[in-house]
Amino acid sequence: MTVRNSLLALLGERPHYGYELRQEFEARTGSTWPLNIGQIYTTLDRLQRDGLVADAGADAEGRRQWSITAAGRAEAERWLASPVERPAQGRDELAMKLAIAATLPGVDLAAIIQAQREATARTLQDLTRAKVAGGDPSSPEELAWLLVVDSMIFQAEAEIRWLDHSEERIRRSDLRTGGRVPASRAAARTEARR
Repeated sequence: MTVRNSLLALLGERPHYGYELRQEFEARTGSTWPLNIGQIYTTLDRLQRDGLVADAGADAEGRRQWSITAAGRAEAERWLASPVERPAQGRDELAMKLAIAATLPGVDLAAIIQAQREATARTLQDLTRAKVAGGDPSSPEELAWLLVVDSMIFQAEAEIRWLDHSEERIRRSDLRTGGRVPASRAAARTEARR
């Protein structure tokens, strides 16, 4: 839905051809999420099928232009005005990895956490360097990039805080079970979640 609605929002400014939409999307997101040109055209075809965009004819160079319809404009405005709903129980690979590792005998949880902390810290440093090396802070494209990179920085910082918290929780836990969750306790947790 994000690419779909992003393209609608961009078309809300003026008609665009496919490659131009790709360039606009990437410029406005700091090239953080590159799009395949095939994805752009597939999305445009679906938007046209759904009555949200229309073929606006060819430009002077013969490139097929797309324009937003009234329904498409309403959809883009609805998307921009609505909060993003986060999945309540999304699958997080790192959380799953630690949860499974905590139940396996002989697994060094501290080593797993430290390796992840180091990788996340490197990512955080790279993001911070990229942010500092940015361009003209008054340009809309730079503002867009800063919003994206700030989000990524905050996510990396939150992951490091969670790793620190997890490490402390593990340190305080009673691991006399050898890291395995007793079947009776696991069954009780499963039942409690139903």
